[in-house]
Amino acid sequence: MQKGERIFIRLGIVTIFAVYLLILVGGIVRSTGSGMGCPDWPKCFGSWVPPSDISDLPENYKEIYANKRALKNERFSNYLEYFGFSELAEKIRTDESILIEADFNSTKTTIEYLNRLLGAIIGILIFATFVSSLFYRKSNRAITFISFLSFLLVVFQGWIGSVVVSTNLLPWVITVHMLLAFLLLALLILVVFLASPLSVRLQKVKKGPFNIILVLCLFTLLIQVVVGTQVREAIDVIAASFNFGSKELWINELGSEFYFHRSFSLLILGLHLVLGFMMYKRILRDNGSKLFYNLFLVIVITVILEIGTGIVMAYFAIPAFIQPLHLVLSSIMFGALYLLLLVINTKQGQSLKFSEFIGA
Repeated sequence: MQKGERIFIRLGIVTIFAVYLLILVGGIVRSTGSGMGCPDWPKCFGSWVPPSDISDLPENYKEIYANKRALKNERFSNYLEYFGFSELAEKIRTDESILIEADFNSTKTTIEYLNRLLGAIIGILIFATFVSSLFYRKSNRAITFISFLSFLLVVFQGWIGSVVVSTNLLPWVITVHMLLAFLLLALLILVVFLASPLSVRLQKVKKGPFNIILVLCLFTLLIQVVVGTQVREAIDVIAASFNFGSKELWINELGSEFYFHRSFSLLILGLHLVLGFMMYKRILRDNGSKLFYNLFLVIVITVILEIGTGIVMAYFAIPAFIQPLHLVLSSIMFGALYLLLLVINTKQGQSLKFSEFIGA
């Protein structure tokens, strides 16, 4: 392996782990209610270094930043109208709750600021990944192209993050923000996989049934993530109605989203049990590759922990420290399932060709 290849693969792996860390930190932001700790973006209260005390802010700081967000929301509404979402644009314009400014809280400001710093570092890492991918511009242009797409996506993700702030954590924008993070993970995993020389012993795999179950696992997991985000949004509303007290009562106030989320987890568990059984049989029969075995362990462990953390939240008054763990476990499951999809469709002793991956 040449030096340029080693640099690219190592940098790509570091970036993937950094994205997972950002998802974890984002979960902490949500569980602590720190999303509006900084009312503007990319700065925090108009400064690159956030204030530590309310005395550092003008008396009318709420009015100042509410007006700034109103201007940004108007521009965002214009974009939505341009793309045909006129009704949604009008809702944003007329929703007065979007412009309600939160009281200054130094702890929440610090948490949100650290979240943004990590996001900026990841942006730099992804740009460096793209630069290092130029090594492949002649030998494998797909690697360079996907690395560039990853960089464009992280820029767009940053802009969506600013919209999350300007719309005061508008629910559907948060969901889009989360799904884009999963898409970014998929692109980074794909590009590192394309660059990595892998040798797998899966010559007897019947891809049809295995791929069907695997795709179903991925699809149902993404549905569960979206529904879980909606449950999280409902909890935020309920928590505010209880003035963030009486946490033991919050679950009882949840509606159909929570019950669907809870019941749907049984389907996900069943699909993953089938997938795990198929993988286990393959390991015993063919003495599968180390990567295949490790993916088996990751998938089994994360499914157990994911359902376990969900049970803890449902029956133990939603402990704040469990929420970000629940989220990051789902992202690890997604990454492992997606990587398995790539591995299972790789010919023996070869790395996946991009043309094979897209079906060309």
